[in-house]
Amino acid sequence: MAVRVLLPRWSDWRPAVGTPGADLLAGLIVALVALPLALGFGISSGLGAAAGLATAVVAGAVAAVFGGSRFQVSGPTGAMTVVLVPIFHQHGSSGVLAVGLLAGLALVVLAIAGVGRAVRYMPAPVIEGFTAGIAVVIGLQQLPAALGIAHAHGDKVWQSAADAVGQYLSHPDPLPVVTALLVAVTMLLGGRWLPRVPFALVAVVIATSVATSMRLPLTRIGAIPSGLPAPTLGFVHPGQLAGLIGPALAVAALAALESLLSATAADSMAVGTRHDPDRELFGQGLANIAAPLFGGVPATGAIARTAVNVRAGARTRLAALTHAVVLAAIIYLAAPLVGHIPLAALAGVLLATTVRMVETASLAAIARASRGDAAIMAITFLVTVAMDLVTAVAVGVGIAVLLAVRTVAKEARLQQIPLDSGDHLGEERELLHEHIIAYRLDGPLFFAAAHRFLLELAEVSDVHVVILRMSHVSALDSTGALVLKDAIGKLEQRHITVLMSGLRDDHRRRLTAVGALPNGGSGHLFAHTPDAIEVARGLAPGRTETAS
Repeated sequence: MAVRVLLPRWSDWRPAVGTPGADLLAGLIVALVALPLALGFGISSGLGAAAGLATAVVAGAVAAVFGGSRFQVSGPTGAMTVVLVPIFHQHGSSGVLAVGLLAGLALVVLAIAGVGRAVRYMPAPVIEGFTAGIAVVIGLQQLPAALGIAHAHGDKVWQSAADAVGQYLSHPDPLPVVTALLVAVTMLLGGRWLPRVPFALVAVVIATSVATSMRLPLTRIGAIPSGLPAPTLGFVHPGQLAGLIGPALAVAALAALESLLSATAADSMAVGTRHDPDRELFGQGLANIAAPLFGGVPATGAIARTAVNVRAGARTRLAALTHAVVLAAIIYLAAPLVGHIPLAALAGVLLATTVRMVETASLAAIARASRGDAAIMAITFLVTVAMDLVTAVAVGVGIAVLLAVRTVAKEARLQQIPLDSGDHLGEERELLHEHIIAYRLDGPLFFAAAHRFLLELAEVSDVHVVILRMSHVSALDSTGALVLKDAIGKLEQRHITVLMSGLRDDHRRRLTAVGALPNGGSGHLFAHTPDAIEVARGLAPGRTETAS
């Protein structure tokens, strides 16, 4: 794909020039919603609140300019945090930054390769399963802060959550718990009554004010530098890169998946819009290359912030850019105030976010759809919580593919049928009397269904000629061709002549390549079934005489 088709266009910005008011207001609202989320996800990733803010500003601005959706708002997300935590524990902050840069490069390559449209093939049960799993993981990540536990131990998030609960039970302190719950309840109830009001920010401001004025003993975010750090590549260690390629590919896969799903959701909420998936990957790639240079963590399109952007009246990508500019102003002008926010308050924000992430109606609909879909969703959910997101998606998609192949294989049939004209039943009986049988192969003859054909053909008895009607074979792979070769060989070893009719040219080439044509194809292939039957009637009496 030519890179020029992925670059920004004046048409993206022309509508915002004449009437920017709606976009500026929407950007301001999204920034107020994004501020506590950026702080919380930055802390959860291990790199701190400043890293979350830097990500929201830098990645948000770059993705707004270069992305493929005019409504997409990018920044740190809970799903990405789930993947980053083990990378931080194993490789440290420099490893997380290097992974972000490598993931950005991978996304640019994917965009140029034109693979953005592949997300449409992601099964819905997998999406719902890992979304619910992410919500649980994010909730478990917030338990230590919500309980006021500074250091919780455990390799997996559920292990550290269990350790935090154990520590809390030995020395209970209701203050952080009450703070987190009040913030979460305020967000959930307030958002239901007045969805356009940024109740996350309102609740955090109130909690911070009360904790500061009353000098409550709550753990705070701590000092945040005013302004973005100077761009640097100092975090990249050449000797470390080889061990980071795997995590970087996982981060790139997640960034692509979450961003494209978020853009698709934005299209469904706004009438008459459609994002460009390859441009979206390109924009997210550049965003993830830029963010680590300023100390930011890997970013993706954020579904919740994108939804707020649409509902706030955004018309163009100016709204997403405004959101980044407002957050940058907060960093430069109000960083000391941000440092006083209690960690328990941010934990409450993220706990409320996890509740909003789970679409119970969608989960129930998929669970009712079929046992297979319910199993895929449940397994994806469990693997997400117990292991990691990328493994969960791989397992979920793998099971979905196996079930789909099984369903398609059931559609393939080998059946004895009458001719296409005349007295079908009488003519079929006449053929059987002459020891001729005609089979029609329907559907795909591929690896999942081919051996069933072999078993059915192997049971043919008291027959001199078998006619295989191939015109209804929709697909034929190498396994199907080899199994058909085996079946024809077994029939010919029993002195049963095999004829074929209606063979497509592409299927004929595949069968020729593996040597699967009956009698090498010499005189045994026919364009139409009546021609094959006429030849079969000439062969059958001779076979009868030989047999007698």
